[in-house]
Amino acid sequence: MRDRFPSLVRSISFQLLATAAATTIHRRVVDVCEGEPSVPTLLTMDVARLRSAGLSRVKAEAMIELAKHVDDGRIRLERHGRMSDHEVIREVTAVRGIGPWTAQMYLMFTLARRDVWPATDFGVRNGWSQLHGLDEMIDERALRDAGAAFEGYRSAVAHYCWRVVDGPVADR
Repeated sequence: MRDRFPSLVRSISFQLLATAAATTIHRRVVDVCEGEPSVPTLLTMDVARLRSAGLSRVKAEAMIELAKHVDDGRIRLERHGRMSDHEVIREVTAVRGIGPWTAQMYLMFTLARRDVWPATDFGVRNGWSQLHGLDEMIDERALRDAGAAFEGYRSAVAHYCWRVVDGPVADR
């Protein structure tokens, strides 16, 4: 359970960025926090200090606001494992700067939810389009509809789409 807060912070770092850039920026956030980001550390942090790591103002503010929400009990990380996906999404997206994509990444990578379908994710859309030989990238609505056929295990399908974009492991 201790990884829930740092995982959300990491997802904020990764919003709307290519993986390599996001990894670099998040590594700097960890350095600025002098270790894994925590609620106490971010409560003492100011926006300018977080921005020095390469974050946008919105992302820096979101991290600080997330820490405040956890600290005062508006977000109850310890209950997320027992809450529905919808309840978790509603709770974390109450933080300004955290949207559905960030909540979905948290559900998939931290809470290990099996049926998350991030239809807005560029990598999932790209991978799906490649897998299906589409001339143009599938739009979010069409991908959301296509995901219905995989209900129950859409997280695995999303992972597969990302792997297609990343290329074969043997090539690395």
